[in-house]
Amino acid sequence: MKSESRQRRARVLTVGHCGFDHPQLQRLIERHFDAVVEQAATAAEAEWLLEQQGYDLLLVNRLFDADGDSGIDWIRRMKAKAQGQAVKFMLVSNYPEAQAAAQQAGALAGFGKNALGQPGMLHTLSQYLPKLERQLD
Repeated sequence: MKSESRQRRARVLTVGHCGFDHPQLQRLIERHFDAVVEQAATAAEAEWLLEQQGYDLLLVNRLFDADGDSGIDWIRRMKAKAQGQAVKFMLVSNYPEAQAAAQQAGALAGFGKNALGQPGMLHTLSQYLPKLERQLD
């Protein structure tokens, strides 16, 4: 018999991704991990969502599609606030120098869009998100 005390699904917020990238990230994460993925187009929207509900991981675009803001600068600003101290940020960028800058700003080691679905990307996320347990009927 299964345990009735099932943990809640992990919550992931994509920040600044375009209408093409967010659904790809969402499908990939929800297919492989016990997680639900939501989207924030701008820093202001992401901050409002963070105030309303908690997230286990934020996947931040290097440049926000909606307004061109810097995801790295936003991570730096958020990590300086009490609200952002406990939050796990991860940059999504193909550029190694952007990944290094994000880590210096307080983000976890991230991945590039060219790594979507690749074993290395899935391994990176598996360090912070629970694997999806597939049930046999």
